[in-house]
Amino acid sequence: MKNIFVGNLDFSATEGSIRSLFEAYGAVEKVSLVTDRDTGRSRGFAFVEMTDDGEAERAISALNGHNVGGRALNVNEARPRAERSSGGGFRDRGSRGGGYARQRREPRW
Repeated sequence: MKNIFVGNLDFSATEGSIRSLFEAYGAVEKVSLVTDRDTGRSRGFAFVEMTDDGEAERAISALNGHNVGGRALNVNEARPRAERSSGGGFRDRGSRGGGYARQRREPRW
């Protein structure tokens, strides 16, 4: 199974339109269109999983640079996702009191 990155998509692209584009080259297992979590709109890229590596390579070769909706697609094998720390998002910005980690002051009585 090969995971393929598809970039520079038209913002009106749908999972169905991407699937039909890749199915011309072989069996498509899954299409994941990446959307903005706040607006729900497409972010202009997607991931396509194809079961056969040979078919996936043919799709990458044929569709990279292919013009769809007035935009040249950027199609290549997806890189593995980078490891993330499980820090929870809040980081101490140092001991100077700047940023989010402000120093507490004693109340003036």
